[in-house]
Amino acid sequence: MPVYSMTGYASAQLSGAREPAAESRSPASQARLGVEIRSVNSRFLDLSFRLSEDLRQHEPALRELLQSRLKRGKVEVRAGVEAAGNEGLPEPGLRQLQRLAALQDMVIGWLPQARPLGVADVLRMASAEAGSGDWSQELMQLARQALKDLLGAREREGARLVEMLRGHLKQLRDLAAQARPLVPQLVEQQRNRFLERWREAMNAGQQAGGAVAPEAAQDRALTEATAFAIRIDVAEELTRLAAHLDEIERLLDKGGEVGKRLDFLIQELHREANTLGSKSAALELTRISVDMKVLVEQMREQVQNIE
Repeated sequence: MPVYSMTGYASAQLSGAREPAAESRSPASQARLGVEIRSVNSRFLDLSFRLSEDLRQHEPALRELLQSRLKRGKVEVRAGVEAAGNEGLPEPGLRQLQRLAALQDMVIGWLPQARPLGVADVLRMASAEAGSGDWSQELMQLARQALKDLLGAREREGARLVEMLRGHLKQLRDLAAQARPLVPQLVEQQRNRFLERWREAMNAGQQAGGAVAPEAAQDRALTEATAFAIRIDVAEELTRLAAHLDEIERLLDKGGEVGKRLDFLIQELHREANTLGSKSAALELTRISVDMKVLVEQMREQVQNIE
């Protein structure tokens, strides 16, 4: 199953004749129906509609269609009807103009202060009348086509995000592999330092006439070495990090609605990288922790776009 992004765009248009086209003198009788769907990331499915007045009654059907295929994302749907032909400008017919003139005279007769119709008013009314009619079948057909194209765009974007995430997973595994041998080396170095301090304590004790017991100094050195080894041991963090990486890989292979689970695992990766840095006893381990956190943050931005 593919992984879908929540980001995408699709549009579809359809032209056709609509009544009262018989009153028009030219291709102004043609009307064009357009549907656009845009989506961006969101925690939940958030639908909004921008429909022209004559299409608003179809919002429930459009909402049901989108909810059947989309699970997450902020989705905006725009749909409207406009006159086509003559570069998008309607051409009113003679009977249209006569009727508008008669209506204007009647209104002014009752309301002398009313403003006369302008050219823009006439063109707007002619455009609305040219686009009127029953577009229900065509609207749902275009909506299904736009939704199919949107899903295709979201699938392509999702594939790109998966590829980037797999690249980051490989880099994190490489960094973890670099960190593993560093801890035993640090423990051995610190153990040698503690033994050196023990020998110094022995020499100081002999010069002071045996004031320091060899056994006590040695026990103190071993205790400090053990405490240091426990304090800087990151084997558990690296094991959990590897488990999280395996689970992310599994989810990417599985596909489907994995965005929320991936987001949780990214938080866990960030926690392990932070702990790794807090236990760092060497500059190299600190650098690895910083590089891990940079990669995890990049993954977080990408995962937030996955459905």
